[in-house]
Amino acid sequence: MRRFIVVDDHPIARMAIRLLLEKQGYQVVAETDDGAEVLPLVQQHAPDLLVIDIDIPTLNGIEVIEQLRKSMFTLPIIVMSGKNPDYYALQSARYGANGFISKKNNLDNLLNAVNTVCAGYGYFPLRINDTRLLEPNADDSQRIQTLSTREFQVLQYLAEGQEVMSIANKMKISNKTVSTYKSRLMEKLGLKTRKDLLDFTRRNQVS
Repeated sequence: MRRFIVVDDHPIARMAIRLLLEKQGYQVVAETDDGAEVLPLVQQHAPDLLVIDIDIPTLNGIEVIEQLRKSMFTLPIIVMSGKNPDYYALQSARYGANGFISKKNNLDNLLNAVNTVCAGYGYFPLRINDTRLLEPNADDSQRIQTLSTREFQVLQYLAEGQEVMSIANKMKISNKTVSTYKSRLMEKLGLKTRKDLLDFTRRNQVS
């Protein structure tokens, strides 16, 4: 029987994942809503697979994956997220995840991902049914993937209407550094004005 740890800050989501996995004969040995608790739980339970959300407290999902891989844990990791999949699927893969599922598809792909990952393969399916991948927006996803983690974080804050000084305080970096990130991301995304930026973030659901 394969043993799972489930990490999500929404209790209903954790319950739904647990029920789905247990219905298939799997065992959920631990759950948490906090990224800082994942490493100790993995050390304690030695699970066969980890299912984790990105937007969780203390350490986000990407940081948890990075921490586990640096600690030499090789267990398969499947990321589930409602955040922009064009960016986060790539980031998840870069930091060592074995699969990525968009929460916008509910849990429809979870079992496919589990079966694929347990068989030793990666699960990062192309979202062929998403109309945003069609022209003229196909280039948007390619441009998003060129952003560094910090640049994308600045983009998210700008999408929320935050000013440079506020972003600097939140990220604990200088105003000049934020301005540099902003200039770089504007150039990479092919944006000229603030209106261009807001249109881009709305179109690509960056928030």
